[in-house]
Amino acid sequence: MGAESVEKTVPPETGQTVKRTVRVLLPLPLADAYDYSVPEGLEVAPGAFVVAPLGKRDCIGVVWGEGTGEVPEAKLRDIVGILPALPMADALRRFVDWVSAYTLAPPGAVLRMAMSSPSALEAPKTELVYRPAETSGDEALKLTAARRRVLEALKEGPAMPAAELAQVAGVGTSVVKTMASIGLLEAVERTLRRRFPQPDGEREGPVLSDAQRAAADALVAKVEADAFSATLLDGVPGAGKTEVYFEAIAAALKAGRQVLVLLPEIALTSQWLKRFDDRFGCTPAPWHSGLTSLERRETWRAIAEGRVGVVVGARSALFLPFAKLGLIVVDEEHDGSFKQDDGVAYNARDMAVVRARLVGAPILLASATPSLESVTNVSSGRYGALHLPARHGGATMARLQAIDLRRDAPSRGKWLSPPVVEAMKQTLAAGEQTLLFLNRRGYAPMTLCRGCGSGIECPQCSAWLVEHRFRRTLVCHHCGYSEPPPTVCKKCGTPDQFVACGPGVERLAEEALELFPEARLELFTSDSLMNRTEAAAAVDRMIAGEIDILIGTQMAAKGHHFPGLTLVAVVDADLGLNGGDLRAAERTFQMLYQVAGRAGREDRPGRAFVQTYQPEHAVMQALVSGDRDRFVSAELADRELAGMPPYGRLASLILSGPDPAALDNVCAALARNAPHRDGVTILGPSVAPMALLRGRHRRRFLLKTSRDVAVQPLLHAWLEKIGLPGSVRLQVDVDPYSFQ
Repeated sequence: MGAESVEKTVPPETGQTVKRTVRVLLPLPLADAYDYSVPEGLEVAPGAFVVAPLGKRDCIGVVWGEGTGEVPEAKLRDIVGILPALPMADALRRFVDWVSAYTLAPPGAVLRMAMSSPSALEAPKTELVYRPAETSGDEALKLTAARRRVLEALKEGPAMPAAELAQVAGVGTSVVKTMASIGLLEAVERTLRRRFPQPDGEREGPVLSDAQRAAADALVAKVEADAFSATLLDGVPGAGKTEVYFEAIAAALKAGRQVLVLLPEIALTSQWLKRFDDRFGCTPAPWHSGLTSLERRETWRAIAEGRVGVVVGARSALFLPFAKLGLIVVDEEHDGSFKQDDGVAYNARDMAVVRARLVGAPILLASATPSLESVTNVSSGRYGALHLPARHGGATMARLQAIDLRRDAPSRGKWLSPPVVEAMKQTLAAGEQTLLFLNRRGYAPMTLCRGCGSGIECPQCSAWLVEHRFRRTLVCHHCGYSEPPPTVCKKCGTPDQFVACGPGVERLAEEALELFPEARLELFTSDSLMNRTEAAAAVDRMIAGEIDILIGTQMAAKGHHFPGLTLVAVVDADLGLNGGDLRAAERTFQMLYQVAGRAGREDRPGRAFVQTYQPEHAVMQALVSGDRDRFVSAELADRELAGMPPYGRLASLILSGPDPAALDNVCAALARNAPHRDGVTILGPSVAPMALLRGRHRRRFLLKTSRDVAVQPLLHAWLEKIGLPGSVRLQVDVDPYSFQ
């Protein structure tokens, strides 16, 4: 696998030389790497970024190893050249292979995620800077006053470009260039590199409680051990988990290693970034889809060169080329947004554990409501565990009460129950803040015609169009299709007979303003806050007490600390319990527990209400009793009885195409060739709950196996028997989270 020789020589009697060949993996959905020959005099090592021809175009790829020798020399094509970037580390290449093998995604598709900034592989730009040259002194050169100022400006500082130097010295750029031409200054070329502030691991942190200190010391010891370990940090909302893992980050920085922090909503991290800045003296390097191409290029290259100490990012940051990764933190590890469903289907939480193991670094998973998978890994001894059972600073958890909507129903056409309205009055009178939580965007989830009863559907998806009254539009939240609200029903022709059905956050805001017209109200959703800046500004207004009533979706449930918030009301607590989803109860409990945890985080006690038609449901009972562990135990027992994850394995096959007949033919072939063995059950084919998505019809299979069955070889053997027509797409989702 080495690159110590450029050529391999065949036996002397032939007198011929055979070019060395290497396998090059291209960032395309191809099944494997391709063999290429290495031109004489060109030395390439595994991991090198190279330009290789593919068809009539040149592509950037990565040398994955020595050639297979299976391609005839006459058919081999030469590598075009090598790019001036650091090679991809062996651990990252093994990670790409591992993710590909686990998810059954083509390795090139995974590589594409690890090459997310191709421009970073090119030679960095340079600039001309000027510094003092060795001269014979003032007498020989007769320095003018302007020239003296230029030399004085360079006396204590670094070399500078002509324009900057001229500005500092108060002269024209012509003076600088003349000085260079007569030998007073020396012009040198300097590589342009963005400077990233370095977090200070030696900086003192806040005083920790005894429980925090014990957890922090345990994590620091794992960082100092410089070996793989996985630890679950389990603490109630407000327990100070962030300050605990900041100590581990400090330890990694002191050891000269890099840190990756994965957060579920990178666009909503203004408070987290401020806390980091307060602790370490600067903000970390961010990585998310909102970066410009220039920011991505500079950040990617700086990470590869080890010039960035801490990266905070969304799930895609997991594939960055860290030079010396020493710690991974996955905050809110239970969050469903760590699961990617499109393209390569993977769970960033689980893959982060794999990457930590491959580089030999510790990983920390933090949550107030850990996933059942992580809980099981702790109980089996695969993960360690640290607990923070109480809120920091003596604050207590909010008192939670279930409002039975069968007894305390809202007024006709309204959505807030009398107990919630009364609690809001009291909260506003006390000068405190309220959060109304409803995980449903827009004004109403459905619009019906009174004349014929038909709803307005998306023409491209099996979904109702959602009314956004403030924007005067109907929107599909699956494909983005939108249209203005109609005045005449397309089905029956009846004019002006449309009625909004059900509440969205906009309708809730309308009701709250009717009840409390003097209150300062604001929406906290992805529709009302279009980018990171707007989200951060809204958080700042809430912290400053400029908002009385905040109405939000799940964006408001994730990690925010609002000192003046003492009342949380969940308007439709049953929303996530419907649909038969495997994880419905778990996800609903996690979300409601997290949103209730936003209340009463300072010295004022908090209250939380959940409006429900099912107060007897296990989720509601667990929330009211505060007995999270009892709920987790019961949910795990149900899963074990059914052989469902984490005690069994699932893999989903999603087929889609524009022609339902062609799709059904493929499904029939798959069904005929389905594996039959002990411990394996095939469910399907069936029409997917989301039967039409973005104009493509969808069918599903679900493979269910016992825990001891290797899913990937089973899927390989099954799928290789089937040929797919060009119009049909197949996506494999191992460990699915979505069942749509």
